Amino acid sequence: MTTDIVKDCTEISALASKAALGFFRKQIGVEFKSDDSPVTHADKSVEALVRAEIARRHPDHGILGEEHGQERTDHPDLWVVDPIDGTRSFISGHPLFGFLLAYLHDGAPQVGVIAMPALDETYVGASGQGATLNGAPIRVSSQAMLDHAIIYINEGDKIFADHPDLFAVLMRTGKTRRLSYDCYPHALLASGHVDVVLDYDLKPYDFLALRPVIEAAGGCLTDWQGNIPRADYEGAIVASATPELHDQMLTLLRGARR
Repeated sequence: MTTDIVKDCTEISALASKAALGFFRKQIGVEFKSDDSPVTHADKSVEALVRAEIARRHPDHGILGEEHGQERTDHPDLWVVDPIDGTRSFISGHPLFGFLLAYLHDGAPQVGVIAMPALDETYVGASGQGATLNGAPIRVSSQAMLDHAIIYINEGDKIFADHPDLFAVLMRTGKTRRLSYDCYPHALLASGHVDVVLDYDLKPYDFLALRPVIEAAGGCLTDWQGNIPRADYEGAIVASATPELHDQMLTLLRGARR
């Protein structure tokens, strides 16, 4: 079953990536939601395409998408779609937007895809099958020491606004660090280039596809308290290359937020 799902995820992601590129760096209308996040015709069109393809292949499965809501989400087989992860990048012509697709069974992510359409990179992770980049195996780094780690901090402006003391600590943590956004830092972690990614203010469709990729590549992903985030979770996550590194990050997060 999982092998067939991996094939479906890969093929659906290819369709979504091609569709997203058809809108990229073109004149498209931009709207803003109630939370001030942007949405475009591209977001809605790509998700509609993906939902139709999932329904064609698995008509009884549930679907949860960022733009078009939920269908049959009480079904044990659930697909979660983020059609354009990084709409702010997309509308400004920046190529680091992604497409996220997750397949869950009984609430647990089994397969995840992080596709980067403008980079022609597709990261796939499946429980018990490992992780790949464009079909080639990938693995997280072996870094176990926080002082030597490469750290990416997503949504740093929001972390600074809400937790300035924690932000100050993070700016002194690791060997080197970068401020970043969206899904690509997590793909870089899965492929061994980054050791830790902090992320903040996420919805389920922002992180559910990340976990199978990172875990299949050998890494760890939890919320900031060390709990496994499920489909009903919203908030902050941390991903690390090794359990030792992850424990150090959780200790830092707990101490800095007291």
